[in-house]
Amino acid sequence: MRITPEEILSKKKQGKKITALTAYDYPFAKILDAAGVDIILVGDSVGMALFGHVDTLSVTMADMLRHTEAVSRAVQHALVVADMPYGSYDDPAAAVKHARMFLQTAGAGAVKLEGGSQRVHTQVEALRREGIAVMGHVGMLPQSVKELKGYRVRGRATEEARQILEDAVFLDRQGVFSLVIECVPKDLGSEITRSVQCPTIGIGAGAGTDGQVLVLYDLLGLQGTVKPKFVRTYADLSVQTSEAVKRYCRDVIEGRYPLDSESY
Repeated sequence: MRITPEEILSKKKQGKKITALTAYDYPFAKILDAAGVDIILVGDSVGMALFGHVDTLSVTMADMLRHTEAVSRAVQHALVVADMPYGSYDDPAAAVKHARMFLQTAGAGAVKLEGGSQRVHTQVEALRREGIAVMGHVGMLPQSVKELKGYRVRGRATEEARQILEDAVFLDRQGVFSLVIECVPKDLGSEITRSVQCPTIGIGAGAGTDGQVLVLYDLLGLQGTVKPKFVRTYADLSVQTSEAVKRYCRDVIEGRYPLDSESY
């Protein structure tokens, strides 16, 4: 049985930390699920991690549905959350239509939207009215990168911190089952966590949140030389993969692959 949004919500009351990672394909999703991750987020970060885009704005519904389907087929235990891509929830009707596609067609258990009261006020209300579980997202908002003039820590200025906190409280009152807090000072991450009933899941928001999420490719060292401060690299698959490919090429060129034992 898969973890439900209600079970994620209850973890905060139980004082249990929440683990979340991104996945975009069947093999990695299967590994994450078997390893015991609570939430697998099919992030629109796929645009940068897999497609080579400089931001997430080019990712389409078709992209997200295909990757969510692949992840959902692999998962037996984790909660699968689908990122709603840029332009897919501009109004309540669009939000409900596209969220239903993620749940009914692609197999997700919930959807994630970026923004607070000024951006998704009526959308979150409409989704909750339809019984669709929603994960909120405040702080640094990748889908607003052009409007906000780049990727940077949000909430250092008093007024900006106040707005982020207000957005978090607003989303909590709207009934989100969890809340991603991205790239804010750790004290603000902790303050938001104390101020809301739903679990908070930090990414660059300090240790005071109820859980953590990372992009899997960052954790595995597959994102090149640029690494955000909050990323801890647990394996360097970039180097390991490169070495494996080099050995393969040498073996083919020098006639050591395939052997008789590897032939029919």
